Amino acid sequence: MVVEGFVTALKNHISDNSFVKITLGNYKGEESALKQVIARPVLIKQRYMMSFTYRYKTRDITKNFEIEEGILLIGKWLENPDKGFGVANLFSVANTTRIQFTGKKWRKDNVVNDPPLAVPQLLHDRNKKRVLQHGEKHYLEALGVTDANGKVYKHAQDKYRQINHYIELLAPVLKQIEPNPAKPFSVADMGSGKGYLTFALTDYLTNTLKLPAQVTGVEFREDMVMLCNRIAGDSGMDNLIFVENTIEGYNPEVLPDAIIALHACDTATDDAIAKGINSNATLIVVAPCCHKQIRRVMEKNRMKNDVSFLTRHGIFMERQAEMITDGIRSLVLEYFGYKVKVFSFIDDVNTPKNVMITALKQSVTKLRKQEILEELQTINKTFGIDYHYLERLVSI
Repeated sequence: MVVEGFVTALKNHISDNSFVKITLGNYKGEESALKQVIARPVLIKQRYMMSFTYRYKTRDITKNFEIEEGILLIGKWLENPDKGFGVANLFSVANTTRIQFTGKKWRKDNVVNDPPLAVPQLLHDRNKKRVLQHGEKHYLEALGVTDANGKVYKHAQDKYRQINHYIELLAPVLKQIEPNPAKPFSVADMGSGKGYLTFALTDYLTNTLKLPAQVTGVEFREDMVMLCNRIAGDSGMDNLIFVENTIEGYNPEVLPDAIIALHACDTATDDAIAKGINSNATLIVVAPCCHKQIRRVMEKNRMKNDVSFLTRHGIFMERQAEMITDGIRSLVLEYFGYKVKVFSFIDDVNTPKNVMITALKQSVTKLRKQEILEELQTINKTFGIDYHYLERLVSI
């Protein structure tokens, strides 16, 4: 009768929305590593269900059940304590009911919760707050990220997360930019591709920051340029245009306030950085791709010194070349008065080329510039770098 009353109390608490959780312990069943089960109410796709956490010695496993199925499972575990659980605690808002099998019979205790427990939050399907809430944005639908109702397609979840992560990384820097009443903030997105991030950046600048902005996507593939211009027009983004050109060949009459180049291959990243430095851009953002130029120089000269072991093997040489190249790029940007930060852009499960460098124009002292020159000379000497494309471009 004790177990039946316990199960009935569970049903009643579920019925009046006062059920908080159940804990089951003193397990005697066949799963030797199982220590405890905890069951809580959850809301999954607008359906009230029970979430069971199976706690083992080294891991937890979660399973969700319909209410009726969950109640039957709990009753089954308790009806035979020699093969199930010998202790159960039922927590409701107002009281806690505990039953324990002593070896011959069940004992029951009730405790009034003072103060009462909080009503449980049933939001199992938590929507992570995104910088860009998708909603009904035409460009996301046109790019195949969402449907007509603004729901993100299952196959596009990674792309949507990447878009938001990109904006999350740039948001702190972009918020520091002071609007210029005389002209809109101009952005050149070099190698814009299909425009996922270009559209998102334009959206964020215009609709979230309310910053007057003019964004240009630079892409050498004609079909991508035509597609993106059509989507921009259909989406009412009058301040966004795509042009057909290369990073090296793009020379606008009006110098951009921000230069962005994501996954620009090898020295194309250096071309973008140099354009930003030479145009005195307020913001430079790059996510470098391959780093062949420095690696070729290092392989040709192969210095023998205290750090030779770092470049002895091919895979080490590749990794060191990447770090050295991006380290030099960061120092060069700092030399020209930029405050530099380096982030992980994309999960390295998806790609190892996941570094993002942001550079915000500020100032630099003569002393610091001299220190940077000395650092660069030491790096170049240590690794046998007698030629670096970026240093030549900006005449450092």
